[in-house]
Amino acid sequence: MFRRLPDLAVRKAVSFTFDGRSMQGREGDSIAAALLANGIDHVRVHPVSGAPRSPYCLMGVCFECLVTVNGVGNRQACQTELRDAMVIESQRGARAVSDEISQ
Repeated sequence: MFRRLPDLAVRKAVSFTFDGRSMQGREGDSIAAALLANGIDHVRVHPVSGAPRSPYCLMGVCFECLVTVNGVGNRQACQTELRDAMVIESQRGARAVSDEISQ
């Protein structure tokens, strides 16, 4: 479905894991772009219906791409730059708004 456009400037490869699976991305990618390039078709499921949710707007408006990054939940994959050795996991359950307010 998604494929990378050819880079005019070659960027460094970075390694990360998603739900325990090793993957490769490129320096400067958003997490969402790296996941899509690795064939990941959804990053979480809806907490009520169980429907799969995927990066949708890719600009930070829709919040469909929430993931857990290095143990911290509610991170927008489309707004978070991929770093080497990141541990990324599917978001489980509903977003905990009260945790965000108290921090």
